[in-house]
Amino acid sequence: MPRRQSAPRHSFTDASHGVRIQKVLADAGVASRRAAEAMIVEGLVKVNGELIDALPAWVDPAKDRIEVDGRLMRKSVGHVYVMLNKPTGYVCTNSDPQGRKLATALVEHPSHVRLYPVGRLDMDSCGLLLLTNDGELANRLTHPRYEIHKEYEVLVKGSLRVDDVARLEEGIFLPDDDAPGTRTREAHLKILRREPMRTLLTMELREGRNRQIRRMMADLGHPVKRLRRIRMGPLRLRGLALGAWRDLTNAELVGLRKHAFADAATIHRRRAQK
Repeated sequence: MPRRQSAPRHSFTDASHGVRIQKVLADAGVASRRAAEAMIVEGLVKVNGELIDALPAWVDPAKDRIEVDGRLMRKSVGHVYVMLNKPTGYVCTNSDPQGRKLATALVEHPSHVRLYPVGRLDMDSCGLLLLTNDGELANRLTHPRYEIHKEYEVLVKGSLRVDDVARLEEGIFLPDDDAPGTRTREAHLKILRREPMRTLLTMELREGRNRQIRRMMADLGHPVKRLRRIRMGPLRLRGLALGAWRDLTNAELVGLRKHAFADAATIHRRRAQK
């Protein structure tokens, strides 16, 4: 969370000047609005050479020269939305100090815009990964408040019992640095195949804690052997080879945006139906 802000001392406090700067940064794919606000408060943003270290601030993206952490922000060339079937062995970040393979490197988009992964899919997991330069949509899809459900196909060791399924659906207490001793939100499970040595199931989550499914299954004594994300909200992984990518169709994008920008009443109805 950004620290408390002081009154703006820059000259971009006139709303008639243009657009809120955090929206401009998000639209250009620099970061989500929240992350952009934090960058501003930290003193990483300049406009026409003037430091912008407090909000509100309004800029004209067509005329103003915007620098972020010393780098000139490229003018937005429009939003790009890509579905990637991420293989295992790739990390969901744009840079990695450990030199591991980047999922973003698998996408050579003709627009040459810088794309950012929407949320995380750990290195040992595969499946649906959305990449975009639309920071506002990315924030709506990842913020817990909007409850964008994600579905996974999970292969675990051992035969998952009925009481195990009940515990997973009710929620399990997991230690977290940001939420110590809290119970996971309700999950929805469907057993696809149960054998003595392994169980294949689908699992739908409405939150995304770090390695959540793996930790929940380990807590029950059923370590995960394979984990693949197959859905994010209304967006499903279909007909895409492992490691391949494609642009979202117009129908997929319309459905995804409608789901992400649902009002509070719709989110409440969505929750009640689960």
